Amino acid sequence: MAISKEEKAVRAALAKLQKDAAASDAAVKAMNAGTTPTPPAATATPRVPTGSNYGAFVEGPGFRPTLSPTLPTGTTGVTGPALTTEQLLAQQEARLAAENALANRKSAYDFLLEQFNQYGLGSLVEGIKGLVQENVSPSEFAIRLRQTEPYKKRFAANASRIANGLRALSEGEYIALEDQYQNVMRNYGLPATYYTKGDLGRQEGFEKFIAGDVSPAELEDRISIAQKRVIDAPPQVKDALKQFYPDIKDADILAYTLDPTRGLADIQKKVLAAEIGGAAMGQGLGTSASRAEELARFGVTAEAARQGFQTVAEVAPRGSQLAAIYGQDAYGQAEAEQEVFGLAGSAEAGQRRKKLSELERSAFSGQAGTTAGALGRDRAGSF
Repeated sequence: MAISKEEKAVRAALAKLQKDAAASDAAVKAMNAGTTPTPPAATATPRVPTGSNYGAFVEGPGFRPTLSPTLPTGTTGVTGPALTTEQLLAQQEARLAAENALANRKSAYDFLLEQFNQYGLGSLVEGIKGLVQENVSPSEFAIRLRQTEPYKKRFAANASRIANGLRALSEGEYIALEDQYQNVMRNYGLPATYYTKGDLGRQEGFEKFIAGDVSPAELEDRISIAQKRVIDAPPQVKDALKQFYPDIKDADILAYTLDPTRGLADIQKKVLAAEIGGAAMGQGLGTSASRAEELARFGVTAEAARQGFQTVAEVAPRGSQLAAIYGQDAYGQAEAEQEVFGLAGSAEAGQRRKKLSELERSAFSGQAGTTAGALGRDRAGSF
């Protein structure tokens, strides 16, 4: 009876399957016996389940259930000698080392995240979470974090500090400074616009203070100078400041004093000169920035200026009048300031005033009558 073409094909396929199975069984038996297996025919493919251990196929000579390696996914057969005990141990050690390294990276990430969460900045750390799966040393996590753009933006003043030869501040130091600056400004009643927080709690107005290494105490001095000694002072002080230093605008007095690029000592000098000039203006006297600064260098304070210019305002007009009457050397505001404030030439100025006083006294003493003499003494005494 003739066999159909379809039946022949079925019988051929069954024969091939039987042949492949026989070759696979032979390879497994050879492996367990510790011998080199005979390479299977080109058409043979050993049946080894994906992920199974070698020892799962047969228990015989050479079977090592505790050291049997797991075939990688996709492996379909044995094409080489069985692994030695040393090789299997090395594989196991490598796997454990990889697991430990992964655990260390995860621990480093968790630590950074916990630290930054204390400042409300956990989102900065979340950006480097991918490093956990990379072959990166845990000690590099903080370094990589500080190289991210969000971190650089949040702690921008550190770059300026380094450029200025200062050390970068830690995150805790940086945020603590911001808090202290804010407390100072609140205590002085400054508008909230000076310390408004932006993205990630960034306070851009404070970056110039941190970059300039301005301490909270210095910031308080600057604000106090602007508020108490200029803004809240008599208007003559503010007028003198604007007259002496035209670059300081009325609306920018506070901003001027808060600018860390302007030295605190220079600001203090200018404000004291304005206070001295304001004291002169308060008595109806004129003065200049150079004269006010000269008085400041001689140690004249704002209070001493107020008292001194009151005396100058009393004696200078009379001295000028008497000098004109008697044809003597001039004695006006400049000479009165020299004498009152103890400036250079104060002794000579004092002698001029004394001579004018004597001339006036002599002129009145020659007149008859008690009334005229009394008037002369009163006038002489006032000068």
